Order: sequence, then C-alpha cells, then structure tokens
Amino acid sequence: DDDAAPPLEAGLYVVATPIGNLEDLTFRALRVLRDCDEILCEDTRRTAKLLSHYGIRGGKGRLSSYHQHNRRSERHRRSLQSLRASA
Repeated sequence: DDDAAPPLEAGLYVVATPIGNLEDLTFRALRVLRDCDEILCEDTRRTAKLLSHYGIRGGKGRLSSYHQHNRRSERHRRSLQSLRASA
C-alpha cells in the first residue's frame, strides 16, 4: 500500500493533546500515539481517556505519569537511557 505511513523512527516525539474537544487532534499525533513504545504524560487518567476514545492501547507499562514531582524516578531514568541508546 503506497499510502501506508513508514514506521516511526527511534526518537522522542512531543505530542500536544487537546484540552477540551477530544477530536482536536491531528492524524500525525494519532499515529505517533498509536505506534510509539511508551507514552509519558502529566495525567494518565486524561491520557487514557484520549487513547480509549481513539481505540489506542495504553496498557500497563506503556503509559506512565511524568511530571515535576516524579521526573527523577528510576523508571524514567530507564526510559531516558533507552531513548539515548536508540539514537
């Protein structure tokens, strides 16, 4: 299929998500959220709602909270190490 998007390249993707209307999301943002290995977000409940709305899996281990109070956790250190290794 010539219209199929190529696989995501290894790297960090920052995706702006809608504040109010869940439909205010681009196709590219949906693709990144669907195809990425891990999603770090400020509020997992809101992000899980967004993912569910679009039928995107956000299961355990793929979706984790990341904000100013937990950004130095061991889990996030491993995420950053994995990101650096893929570069």
